[in-house]
Amino acid sequence: MLAINVQKALGAFRLNAGFSMRKPGVVALFGPSGCGKSTLIQILAGLASPDSGYVQLNGEFLFDAGKGLAVPAEARGIGCVFQESRLFPHFSVRGNLEYGAKRSSRRACIAFDDVVALLELSHLLNRRPNSLSGGEKQRVAIGRALLCQPRLLLLDEPLASLDHERRGEVLPYLETLRDRLAIPMVYVSHQFDEVLRLATEVVLMRDGAITAHGDLTQLSLGAELHAMIGADLVGAVVNGELLNTDPQTGLSRIRLGSGELAVQTTGIPSGRIVRVQLLARDIIVATQAPAHLSVRNSVEGIIRMISPEQPGSDLVTIDIGCGESVLARITSEATRELQLHLGMRVWALLKAVSVRGHSFAAPMPPERFTSV
Repeated sequence: MLAINVQKALGAFRLNAGFSMRKPGVVALFGPSGCGKSTLIQILAGLASPDSGYVQLNGEFLFDAGKGLAVPAEARGIGCVFQESRLFPHFSVRGNLEYGAKRSSRRACIAFDDVVALLELSHLLNRRPNSLSGGEKQRVAIGRALLCQPRLLLLDEPLASLDHERRGEVLPYLETLRDRLAIPMVYVSHQFDEVLRLATEVVLMRDGAITAHGDLTQLSLGAELHAMIGADLVGAVVNGELLNTDPQTGLSRIRLGSGELAVQTTGIPSGRIVRVQLLARDIIVATQAPAHLSVRNSVEGIIRMISPEQPGSDLVTIDIGCGESVLARITSEATRELQLHLGMRVWALLKAVSVRGHSFAAPMPPERFTSV
C-alpha cells in the first residue's frame, strides 16, 4: 500500500529512512524532536524532494529518483493536517470544508454530511475560525483533509499546539477515523500516549534513521523504545478482549493472554479489543500462586528473559500466553533471592490503577463509510 525509501541531506543532518505499510491503519512515526519525522512527512506529501530513493503508494510511484519522476503535491491524492490548523480565516467552517471538497479530482467516497457527523461539526458550520477553540480548529482541519478524498492521510503532530484538555478532546475523533475509515494514516508524534492510543504500527526514528518498525506490542518489549520513552513509561503493551463491565464498580474484565484482568474503563462495549499498557514499575513477581492479598489482578506466566536494566535492577519478561508478554522491573537482589531463571513459572501481580487502557481497533458493524 505504501513503501518509502529515501535519502536527503539538510546541512549536517542526513535522512536515510525507509518503511512499508501493507494495510489500512495508523503508522506512527515516533522519536525525539529533530530526528527527521516531519521531513519524512514533507517528502511523502511532495512538499520536499529527497536526494535519492523512491515513494510508492498503491503501486504507483510518486517519486523515483532513478527515473527522474516527481508527482506534484496537488496530484498525489494525499491529505495533510499540521500542528497549526491553517484554516482560511475569511471562510466559515462550511467554507473551509467545501474548499477541501472542491480541491479533489477523485470520485467522492466520503460525503460532506458524513464528515460533519463523524467530527461533530454541525453546530460550528457558520462560525469563523477565530471563534473556535484549538481542538475545534483541528477537527475542521481534519474534516477538510478528508473531503479532499485522500488515498493517504498525513498528520504531522496535529495535537502539539493543544493543551492537555484539548488533546483529550481531539484524540477520540482520531480513534474514530482509524476504526471507521479505510484510509491509511501516517501520524507523527513525540508523545507516547498518542502513539499508545492510535497506532496500529510504529516506526521508531533517531538521528535521521529508522531504528525499529513493527507492532507496538512487540516494540514495547525492546530497548529501542525504552530508551526513547524513559524508565517510568517502560512497560508491555498488550491487546485483550473486553468481556463485560460491572455497572456497580465500573471494573471491566479483560481477557489477557491466558488470564484475565479487572480494569477501570469508561463507555467501552463488550467485545471490543482494548490495548493496555502494563508499566514495569507497577508489577510484582511472585513464585507462588497469590493468596490473601489486596492486589486483585494476577496473571500466570513463564519467564522468557531477565535483562540487567539499571544498576541494581533487572527487567523480567514474562510470557502470559497467546503470544502476549509483560515486563516487571525488580531489584537484582530479588532476582537472586527468588532464584528467578528462564523457563520458571511465576505470577505477575498488578493493581488496576497501574493499567493504562484504550479502546482499539475492534470488530465493528458495517458503517456507511466506503473504503477509499
